[in-house]
Amino acid sequence: MSGTPRVLCIAGSPRRNGNSDRLLLALIEGVEEAGGVAVRLVAADAGVAACRGCHRCSKDGQCVVRDGMDDVYALLDSADAIAVAAPVFFATVPAVLKTIYDRCQPYWARRYVLGEPAVTRKRPGAALVVGGGGDPFGATCAVTPTNSVFGVLGVSLDHVLEVIGPDEPRDIERYTDDLAAARVIGRDLAERASRRPVGE
Repeated sequence: MSGTPRVLCIAGSPRRNGNSDRLLLALIEGVEEAGGVAVRLVAADAGVAACRGCHRCSKDGQCVVRDGMDDVYALLDSADAIAVAAPVFFATVPAVLKTIYDRCQPYWARRYVLGEPAVTRKRPGAALVVGGGGDPFGATCAVTPTNSVFGVLGVSLDHVLEVIGPDEPRDIERYTDDLAAARVIGRDLAERASRRPVGE
């Protein structure tokens, strides 16, 4: 690839400056240390409405809903790597993030209905999830939909960081090893993205 790698960093929490935001900030620091550009997207501020399930995207690969998702599509398409950070709500990701995931249906339609070729070399990706630890079902169901949407976006889930325990805001500051791990993941995403061949 040419130029500085752009890593799309998606904040999936409905509140700001919480534990998953802090984890994402550590990842962003790693991206910048490696010479990448971190592009931050706050899911709750993106102005994205729920998928209507109308299947119109199966006709031409485009969503008929005109809203903030238009800007999100552009960010997804221009990213050289993608990272998502989110808290665990009832064993999955918050609604503000899941809404964006659901609106990625056009990517699925292009590949599986309209027959666009699959991506042979995927962009690097990461999922960072934070759970308070009280849900007996854990965080797996927060990682799974992220992996699913990454699949249709042509992104490989190279890193999964699950941090179980932080609950109140700023609890994550005590999890210094996890913050350090997020920073390493950010560096790796930028470095992997910089090695992608031109045109991929």
